[in-house]
Amino acid sequence: MADGSTVRGMPEALIDQVMAAVNAHVAADADEERSIAALIREVQRLRGAGTDPFSEDDDLVHITGSAIVVGSRGTVLLEHKRLGMWLQPGGHVDRGESPWDAALREAREETGLDVRFTQHPPRLVHIDVHQGGRGHTHLDLRYLVDWGDADPAPPPDESQRVEWFNWSAAVERAGDERLAALLTRLGREFSSEG
Repeated sequence: MADGSTVRGMPEALIDQVMAAVNAHVAADADEERSIAALIREVQRLRGAGTDPFSEDDDLVHITGSAIVVGSRGTVLLEHKRLGMWLQPGGHVDRGESPWDAALREAREETGLDVRFTQHPPRLVHIDVHQGGRGHTHLDLRYLVDWGDADPAPPPDESQRVEWFNWSAAVERAGDERLAALLTRLGREFSSEG
């Protein structure tokens, strides 16, 4: 809202901006349609309770941000340290941060790449609601980011298994079928641009 009102310190305008992008996003399949409906329902519940929908501390259900890193070599995946599966970089939204900024920060922290958005406003390419660790439910917003072809250089406290994959190899390696479906679609898009 233009009046600067907040939900536990989170500007309503940011929540409105995120929800406008979610509502404008066209689902690629029935799984994503269900995720969009679940995200909308949960954000309405959280807002009704006066709870920050971005905060992992305020509720077990919260919005997260992920990055689909693209470049001339394909896409970057990392082996998640706790889950042991290959996924996109991403994570929780810090207080006062947007989900797209969280996606960019997490991608930088987890890969060591100086990623940037492929376009402005950041391109929301996928919405996925899934169970996170410790009983959390993640309302994950996935954004497209770019970093040419530099080699990942993750810091010591992050997973050291971070690699570029061509699109077909990324689809095969993806540890989640919804991520694999997204990578299949993006692989077709980027292959047709080349």
